[in-house]
Amino acid sequence: MSNIVAIVGRPNVGKSTLFNRLTESRDAIVKEISGVTRDRLYGKGEWNGYQFSVIDTGGYATTKEDIFEPEIRKQVELAVEEATVIIFMVDATTGIVEMDQIVAQLLRKSKKKILVVANKVDSNDRVGMSAEFYSFGLGEVFDLSATNGSGTGEILDAIVPFFDKENESIREEDNLPRLAIVGRPNVGKSTLINRFLGRREAIVEDTPGVTRDRVQYECEWGGRRFIIMDTGGWEAKPDGIAVQVSAGSELAMQEADVLCFVVDAQVGALDEDDTLVQHLRKAKKPTILIGNKVDGEREEAEAHGLWSLGLGEPRFVSALHGRGSGDLLDHIVNVLPEVGRAQNQDGYRKVALIGRPNVGKSSLFNAIAGESLSIVDDAAGTTRDPVDSLLSFGGSTWRFIDTAGLKKRANQDSGTDYYASLRTATALERCEVAVVVLDASEPITEQDLRVITMVEEAGKAMVIVMNKWDLVDEDRRNQLDREIDRHLDQVEWAQRVNIAAKTGWHRDRLAPALRTALDSWERRVPTAKLNSFLGALIGATPPPVRGGKQPKVYYATQAGIAPPKFVVFSSGWIEASYRRFIERRLREEFKFPGTPVQVAVRVKERDKE
Repeated sequence: MSNIVAIVGRPNVGKSTLFNRLTESRDAIVKEISGVTRDRLYGKGEWNGYQFSVIDTGGYATTKEDIFEPEIRKQVELAVEEATVIIFMVDATTGIVEMDQIVAQLLRKSKKKILVVANKVDSNDRVGMSAEFYSFGLGEVFDLSATNGSGTGEILDAIVPFFDKENESIREEDNLPRLAIVGRPNVGKSTLINRFLGRREAIVEDTPGVTRDRVQYECEWGGRRFIIMDTGGWEAKPDGIAVQVSAGSELAMQEADVLCFVVDAQVGALDEDDTLVQHLRKAKKPTILIGNKVDGEREEAEAHGLWSLGLGEPRFVSALHGRGSGDLLDHIVNVLPEVGRAQNQDGYRKVALIGRPNVGKSSLFNAIAGESLSIVDDAAGTTRDPVDSLLSFGGSTWRFIDTAGLKKRANQDSGTDYYASLRTATALERCEVAVVVLDASEPITEQDLRVITMVEEAGKAMVIVMNKWDLVDEDRRNQLDREIDRHLDQVEWAQRVNIAAKTGWHRDRLAPALRTALDSWERRVPTAKLNSFLGALIGATPPPVRGGKQPKVYYATQAGIAPPKFVVFSSGWIEASYRRFIERRLREEFKFPGTPVQVAVRVKERDKE
């Protein structure tokens, strides 16, 4: 049984924002307009050791104003059918509207576990506004602010008891090669994907710009399984929501192992296609040129002009009628690698330099490299593409990834900046240890804290570099100590190094800090020592009483490393505060400098006497 959480509700209640928070990603496009999401969008989440899938859906509506609404409703109903638990999201600021009642009626018929979540409870004066949603008769209502994350933990705590306790392995699809379908709007990308899948999964309409998010599907052909990424239509000069759509397409080009460039053969190659070809060449991936809408031999003869794009032999298909699709799939599986690029390992430890713009990441990168590999300028946001290089440093060879600076609200950035933010998040996923660079000469900002939180939630080893130390005087040093005590107390375990990147001062201290963090990240505690420690801890400080009963703790085991994951088996649920207490004492006893430590609880039936 799969652990699947589906997020449903009417348009513009914040479903995609919650999806991004649960999956710790920016995969879902978020915009303050209705109807942005159309297809079902899948992502992965983890809470207290449970891995699960999250489905984002388009806003459920019954009007006829939008030609996409019937297809969106179908996608919502399919998601409800798949789900283990359903999050029914409503807007606390508007209260119950007619469409909420219609969605509630649909969910009652599902006979699934349903959590009513009242979103946009962003301040204390909005607490209590959700009371009217109890009238749905669907049980407890949870207050949430998807934007700032308030209430997310309580919702996840309520969900995990309904998960399959045996389903904890990483999905096999993580190893599968990835194929990205890219092209201008309305060239038939989603139709082609439906043809590959043999079923109608992606929404298709005779209107440009139907697909917006990057949507992934698992496909099989000739005994080979692979992941297809459907993308929104790429535009050379996007505006509005097209900025994020095009940025998502470019990110898919980076994530994929093979690219399929779809062109409308009836229209021929346009100037915009030529521009996209330049991006495809920069990606340095195997690229298959596909001329779509070739319904017969006459159209095929007319389509040979696509050779002019310089991508080799065009493959002609009619996605609508299926002509040539089998031959195309044969060619694709021959080009695909056996294992996805994301899983390839070269043996070098991977380090990502991240932080807000203009804190000195590229200067530090160049100082480590001993040469100017990254452009450095006093203007914020100089770096846009990650620079990925093997560097000899501190007696070892490391794979360093320099990234663009993260801004506060990536979804409001321009196209290049938005793309840079996505690439930074991707670099964090790829790395083993993240070096968070802060400007020691300036106060610690909200953006700095957000970056640190991203690293912690991603479960990566962490080193905090206080850069520009040569600009720190005695007064600033005292002020910085107070800021660290106030803002960084939750990550006091992180390794911290003071550096002046421009002069190279103390750069030699970074390598030992990286090694320490990685050693902790991969450390195992012997089971006998772990349970001896736990027995003494529980004896001295038992877990708090919950529901009139005190949970009995049976034993603990280390379920994994990178980061260290511990599972405590008990007779009842253990409060989050006590789990944090166990984590603190684990750190005191076994030392884990430089890495987050995860403590999960498994409720186990009492042994029969």
